[in-house]
Amino acid sequence: MKILTANRLGDGIAVWYADGGWAETVDHADLAHDKAAEDRLEAIGAKAHADNEVVDVNLIDADIVDGVVEPVRLREKIRAAGPTIRNDLGKQAERAA
Repeated sequence: MKILTANRLGDGIAVWYADGGWAETVDHADLAHDKAAEDRLEAIGAKAHADNEVVDVNLIDADIVDGVVEPVRLREKIRAAGPTIRNDLGKQAERAA
């Protein structure tokens, strides 16, 4: 399975395509289960890039873990969670609150 990720151009925040827009959390990102769905997500990412909404648009591998979407690669897990230096900062702190 694949999901679409990018960085929002206005502030650089990592975002994922979900429910017709860009979300700041990966939990409910739209999943591509086949090549046609991957092509659809790639077209959405290309348009958002051309419209100067996002940069660094990529399809990445993902799995469903406990009912939520989770990136497979460590780099993408870090982008989804936030800084690795302290758990009380970034997106991981927001989830704990």
